[in-house]
Amino acid sequence: MKVATIKDIADKAGVSTATVSRVLNYDSTLSVSDETKKKVFETAEELSYEKRADRKVRTAKIALINWRTEEEELNDLYYMSIRLGVEKRCDQLKMGIVRYFKNGITELSKENIQGMIVIGIYSKEEIAYFKDITSNIVFVDSVVCDEDAFDYVGIDLAGATRKVIGYFLEKDVSRIGYIGEASDIRETTFRSCLKEKGLLNEEYIYTGNLLVSDGYELMKRAVKEHGEQLPAAFFVANDSMAIGCLNALNEARIPVPEKVSIIGINDISISRYTYPALSTVKVYTELMGETAVDLLVERFRDRNIAKKVIIATKLKIRQSSL
Repeated sequence: MKVATIKDIADKAGVSTATVSRVLNYDSTLSVSDETKKKVFETAEELSYEKRADRKVRTAKIALINWRTEEEELNDLYYMSIRLGVEKRCDQLKMGIVRYFKNGITELSKENIQGMIVIGIYSKEEIAYFKDITSNIVFVDSVVCDEDAFDYVGIDLAGATRKVIGYFLEKDVSRIGYIGEASDIRETTFRSCLKEKGLLNEEYIYTGNLLVSDGYELMKRAVKEHGEQLPAAFFVANDSMAIGCLNALNEARIPVPEKVSIIGINDISISRYTYPALSTVKVYTELMGETAVDLLVERFRDRNIAKKVIIATKLKIRQSSL
């Protein structure tokens, strides 16, 4: 099938190619009637005209890079969900995609890549490597070295943490613990919120990796160390850890939420099927992935100013908290 050109539209609409170009690019300085503009747009639609930028999008080959290995991703469905959002949007736009996990990024230079979506946290050296391959990069849930150079999609983890603390305080809970990653925005926000209220207890803070096994071991340690004085509530940095915490509490026969309330973050698919069903802060991970693709498409259409998009979160209370 022949690809329609600006000249085809001009011939059929009875105007100049310059007029067609300026109409299709919404040139506000163009002095033509609304009837002429309408005719140009209708003719472009009739001929299925596709702008050069849109052809560039359709034919672009992008790399999707996840900082987890395939095995690690299975233990942290948060990153898998973002990846699936990227893949879904690319499929809708018929964009070619090649997938890499962090342990395979050295193969990137062998591909003819026009853009990248990079999920997770990378070193300065790795980011420099990405930049050598293409300037069209969108980082998702990342910490990037040059914030003004790259597009970014993330969530307000500090705000999500404040939502959880606010909920516990509304329920008159004063002994609140934290289980999560050290030196993380969730931990620092947790500390500052409770310190401000005069409720911070360093002995209630437990840190490790964001895995089910760490949540399980850290909660077992908390139970052993505090016994009957165990905090009445725990804010847990992600759902994977929170599930481990629930397992440890169930094993110790400590009733949830009657004795201890648990709230996590992410709302991964299995959260509603735990026992008891896990309260959590819903993160719209699939939307994060879709938004990253949309930002990359804008880059292909010649946007050269970086955008930072923060996706909202929502507190979802289930049976694991009062």
